[in-house]
Amino acid sequence: MFEYLNGKLVKISPTNIVIDVAGIGYLISVANPYAWSALMNTEVKIYVHQVIREDAHSLYGFVNEAEKALFLRLISVSGIGPKSALAIIAAADNEGLITAIDNSDIKYLTKFPGVGKKTAMQMVLDLAGKFDATGTVGISLLEAGPAGNLALEEAIEALQALGYKATELKKIEKKLAQETGLTSEEYIKSALKLMMK
Repeated sequence: MFEYLNGKLVKISPTNIVIDVAGIGYLISVANPYAWSALMNTEVKIYVHQVIREDAHSLYGFVNEAEKALFLRLISVSGIGPKSALAIIAAADNEGLITAIDNSDIKYLTKFPGVGKKTAMQMVLDLAGKFDATGTVGISLLEAGPAGNLALEEAIEALQALGYKATELKKIEKKLAQETGLTSEEYIKSALKLMMK
């Protein structure tokens, strides 16, 4: 099993992305492939889940551990397969989805592709109360960094290790994410400048 892949983003299609890792192209199904566009031809880190079936070996990819954890929770529900889970993640505000599950909001849940009343009720039955206040399974939905930008993710982790609070870093994270192609050190310098303003 794979936990994540580090490699160069080389292709984006309507349902997949391709990551080149040491000369091998991994085809990975993701919720919102075009969200990765700004990272084309750069090194990215993508969390993955492998599904092995008789007729196919498939990789499903996620921007962070929280999104992967949410996916794993969703596919544990009877009636929701990997493609349906990705469609739900793509169409949802993840925190809104979690709130709907915890509040038994069947009407909200049935708006997702492939989710009827029976599946929505099963989601509530299986998943209600299994999430905490920070997000999916104790991991903030923003904690692991933006859309697979490995250098920015490392910079954020380094700043947290230096004692900067996650709330401070979230305020500047979007501005930093707009600066593509920087090294971790350059992101740290840029972050420190932004926090001094």
